[in-house]
Amino acid sequence: MHVLIADKFEQSGIDGLKAAGCQVLFQPELKDDALRDAIAQTRAEVLIVRSTAVTAAMLEAGALALVVRAGAGYNTIDVAAASRLGIYVSNCPGKNAVAVAELTLGLILALDRRIPDSVAELRVGKWNKKEYSKARGLLGSTLGLIGYGNIGREVATRALAFGLNVVVWSRRFADGLARPDLPITVLPSLEAVADASDIVSVHLALAKDTRGLLGEAFFARMKPGAMFINTARGEVVEYQALERAVQSRGLRAGLDVFPGEPSAGTADFSTPLAALPGVYGTHHVGGSTDQAQEAIAAETVRVITSYMTTGRVPNVVNLTRVSPASHMMVVRHRDRPGVLAHVFDHLRRAGINVQETENIVFDGAEAAIARINLDAEPLAATVDSLRGGNDDILDVRVVPL
Repeated sequence: MHVLIADKFEQSGIDGLKAAGCQVLFQPELKDDALRDAIAQTRAEVLIVRSTAVTAAMLEAGALALVVRAGAGYNTIDVAAASRLGIYVSNCPGKNAVAVAELTLGLILALDRRIPDSVAELRVGKWNKKEYSKARGLLGSTLGLIGYGNIGREVATRALAFGLNVVVWSRRFADGLARPDLPITVLPSLEAVADASDIVSVHLALAKDTRGLLGEAFFARMKPGAMFINTARGEVVEYQALERAVQSRGLRAGLDVFPGEPSAGTADFSTPLAALPGVYGTHHVGGSTDQAQEAIAAETVRVITSYMTTGRVPNVVNLTRVSPASHMMVVRHRDRPGVLAHVFDHLRRAGINVQETENIVFDGAEAAIARINLDAEPLAATVDSLRGGNDDILDVRVVPL
């Protein structure tokens, strides 16, 4: 299997892919048209990226079957185009959670103790203990988490160790999908988190319903002088509203992500928010520890080797969660060539589309049962013709889903 790596990637991952029998082409500087051309020329079946954007034109250019995002988020990949083309998109969720959590706590501590400003003054020869000995301290403060996935949980674990009270808003709790496994308080709304928190930290994936989720109204409810941390995605937050809140209400901000940030490792970039007093910005490096990258490389290898050996893709993000199937056809049959072809031919002629198929063989490999999910109910005449047209068909039933 040909694998094209178009981003930074650990040597351990490259070695793992080669050991699994992959032919690996490592070209981490590929971007834009050059990446599209490489996909077309190499006919690679698998593409690995980190921050590199993957467009519809790239996906259409070659013979890709799988794109692996060597990280958690996948908003830099045109997932809709991949789905249209039948290309799997997979990621490595949770593997950088500890690294992002560590940076989150680092930004909180830096804001409370003003560490970057203190370091800057000392570097230019100015001793200012009078100013930098002023800090509130974290013990007993309330940290509000927006989102409670892998990263949010790791942040909560570390915050509790610092003596912070932790409150959380997350859809997984609101929808009853999970229960808190740590001594945290679940709040019913974003507004409740803003009201209760001395520090707010965002841990949401970027999606249609989270884009611009936190804006003017949210910041207006935060306590004056409170901290706001974003190590998730810049587009989740209305940064102009945050900028106004920093200037007018004294909010302090620690930001690892920005809207429109460069995809390249080095580039010119400026944003007014990052230049404000009380705002510390880092370079979208939350998940970039050696430990995290080794774990992500190992997970990437696991995803690709699973696809090679089983045809199944762990962590796939673009398979439908709600099938359009309305009926299931259950066909008990002798395990002979041509039986399922006979079934599918009748369904094709009836204009019925197959959504999913599962064929299970009985002990001894003499008979099998096929469960075929359909987007419409076949007419009785179709079922009778299908049943009677092949002696190896033992029984046919149709049940609604």
